[in-house]
Amino acid sequence: MTNVRTNMFIASWLCIILASGLVFTGAMGLVVGAPIGLAGAILLLFAIARVDEPTPMSEKAIGEWAPEGVEMPEGVGGSVMFRVDTTLDYPIKTSILCGNCGEVTWKDGKRPSNFTCPACETELWDHPEEEE
Repeated sequence: MTNVRTNMFIASWLCIILASGLVFTGAMGLVVGAPIGLAGAILLLFAIARVDEPTPMSEKAIGEWAPEGVEMPEGVGGSVMFRVDTTLDYPIKTSILCGNCGEVTWKDGKRPSNFTCPACETELWDHPEEEE
């Protein structure tokens, strides 16, 4: 089922609107409209409390994912910011985004212990002790 939360919102507001119209038509409208309005209010609370489940990505979409190549602001003390993303499933690949020039570089395997951006020749890190 898709869009359950949205459908619950629409149904709850329709119940509330219908009930408010029925309540003002007389005694019989009050008898019918009050339960409909109460059901609409309860449905609205359920819709607000419901958390939408994320839609799963297809294998193709996961394989084609790449970070957006954008320049990043300077880090603390003028350091160059960077972003490293490593896949968890086979094949293990790592993408490295250089914040200085916005270049995205792909490496096979996990995060390397040191890296220099091939586009702007900026050393992003050199920490062999962080290697797992």
